[in-house]
Amino acid sequence: MPEQMKAILEGLLFLVGDEGLSSVQLVEVLGVAEEQLNAYLDELMQEYAQDDRRGIEIVHFGGLYKFVSKAVVHEYAEKLFASTKMVTLSQAALETLAIIAYKQPITRAEIEEIRGVGCDMMVRKLLARSLIKECGRSDAAGRPFLYEVTPEFMDSFKLESLKELPQLPSVHMDMGEELFAEESESES
Repeated sequence: MPEQMKAILEGLLFLVGDEGLSSVQLVEVLGVAEEQLNAYLDELMQEYAQDDRRGIEIVHFGGLYKFVSKAVVHEYAEKLFASTKMVTLSQAALETLAIIAYKQPITRAEIEEIRGVGCDMMVRKLLARSLIKECGRSDAAGRPFLYEVTPEFMDSFKLESLKELPQLPSVHMDMGEELFAEESESES
């Protein structure tokens, strides 16, 4: 297996992370025959599995190739995650996230209109935490990005679907009748 092909496969698998890559995707990107690709991947998988100096290996599950940590890492990973304090979200972040969850897909300008304050930094933070993602562009002037929540949001809030979000109270504002009633009384 050419060393350059190993480096390319490692790099691609690293870039996609937990998403993994299918052999179809790899054949298309690398421009090699599927048999040749499988030989490259088998060799690389064996190298990682047999090398006790590495804490990761390549697996093939559900039609996807990806990096995972080896079993020897499990005990230490549990300690790490048990001692890592869960990061909480600020009130502003929760408000922004709620608006996106209820109104998605939504633009940053629409979020700002609802919140009444700028939210550029908050949107960036939520994107960085993978709680929201860009899901296209609006047809409005300037074609701004549209945002929606991610599977990580659903996992974080233990939701199977957005239908599980609490119902928003309905606000009925029919102030026109009251205003006209007051005017007609004052004219009398």
